[in-house]
Amino acid sequence: MIQIKLKTYFIEANKHIALIIESLDVLTPLLPVKDYAELNQLQRFALNALIFRFSKLQDLLGAKVFRTYLEYNGFNTQGISYFEILREIEKEGIVDIDTWGELRELRNKIAHDYPEELDEMVESINLFINRSSILVDIAQKMERSFYEIERKRD
Repeated sequence: MIQIKLKTYFIEANKHIALIIESLDVLTPLLPVKDYAELNQLQRFALNALIFRFSKLQDLLGAKVFRTYLEYNGFNTQGISYFEILREIEKEGIVDIDTWGELRELRNKIAHDYPEELDEMVESINLFINRSSILVDIAQKMERSFYEIERKRD
């Protein structure tokens, strides 16, 4: 049952990843973005899609995948804090707690912007575009690790 859950989560994660990569294909050549107002409609759409999919992927990993992955590996996650989950995931070599915290902070900063503040958010936008590949790497590393463990069990 846990295997099926994880596989389902990875299917969902890969949908988010595909759209993140498509968005990055549009946005990366623009770096550094100098003025949000100069982005065309497609570029703004790509930025909004990137922010949305990044948030969805980060939520999926943090709220579901990390805990389920640890349970799959025999770690009892009942009653332990989110920080403990992260510490165990870090021990697995999948994510660095500080990096995860930076990604969450950046996402929260950019996801809660207001239209009149967008020009002030240019530095965050550039950083967000640059850092999105780190989240994709974390998700892919977790999936590879799961399938390696699954192969060893067979």
